[in-house]
Amino acid sequence: MSIKYSCEDFLGFQEALKKMRDIDDKIIYALNTSLPTESFKGQFNGESTCRDLYDKLNTSHKQRETALKQCILFSADHVKALKEKRDNNREDIDLDKKYKSAQRKLRVLQYELNVEDIIKDRSYKAFNEKCRMYFQAGAGL
Repeated sequence: MSIKYSCEDFLGFQEALKKMRDIDDKIIYALNTSLPTESFKGQFNGESTCRDLYDKLNTSHKQRETALKQCILFSADHVKALKEKRDNNREDIDLDKKYKSAQRKLRVLQYELNVEDIIKDRSYKAFNEKCRMYFQAGAGL
């Protein structure tokens, strides 16, 4: 699933990021509904189910990381441009406010990368608890 976002629209980007995190927010539910209880284990392909869920998680994590890094670069360039303007015109209060606001947005985006690590760890932990008998994704989990 591809979600449209714009780095220029900070609140819109945050909303898109929230939608992109939907799979992680619902990982426990997805695992519980996809994997059978002990009595039904022989009637389904656990490896296929777990592989599909792993691929979805992995794709989602890569898309979000890419989006965050793109917006961080965009915001850093914006902060740099505002700083240059501000340095040339110290008396412009509005420009100073825009610069400080842009700095705050950049810090929030950088913080979101840390949040991503926490979300990934939580999702892969839940995934491994339920899928370890069916699918081994590799050393990264």
